[in-house]
Amino acid sequence: MQEPTISIIGLGNILMTDEGVGVHTVNEFERRYAVPEYVEIVDGGAAGLDLIPFIEGREKVLMVDAVNFDQKPGYIDTLENDAIPARLTLKASMHHLGLMDVLCIVRMSGNVPKDLCIIGIQPKSLELGLDMTPEIWDKKDALIERIVAKLREWNIPCALRSPQK
Repeated sequence: MQEPTISIIGLGNILMTDEGVGVHTVNEFERRYAVPEYVEIVDGGAAGLDLIPFIEGREKVLMVDAVNFDQKPGYIDTLENDAIPARLTLKASMHHLGLMDVLCIVRMSGNVPKDLCIIGIQPKSLELGLDMTPEIWDKKDALIERIVAKLREWNIPCALRSPQK
């Protein structure tokens, strides 16, 4: 088996409604799509510093998370490379402290991924609850399309496992 060089990480606390959007989206992506063995799909949850091995030394890292863009719920945007820490210092990501710490440690190690990307969605609710709000869950296909588009931009093949409805 080839060592992973690419990480796709779903971030979020699935016990807090829309906060778990990253984990749910990446799990759904993995159910629908096959990727090469050098791509590791990770349920990052609210792991914080435990994410370091999935980021440090990787060629490319793609994360999906709830991000406070100060927009309407369901707004989707992408943060890449140098724009990530700048945006996170504005407390944009719901995991900004843990993710900021992780990115800072990775930078200090000198093993920063060549490409780092967060696909974020503006959450509607961060209250306790296992189900995401309909406004956010209804955007899962758009989030998955963004994942697929980014992988294709990076020349990483991903194939639909079976026809989807």
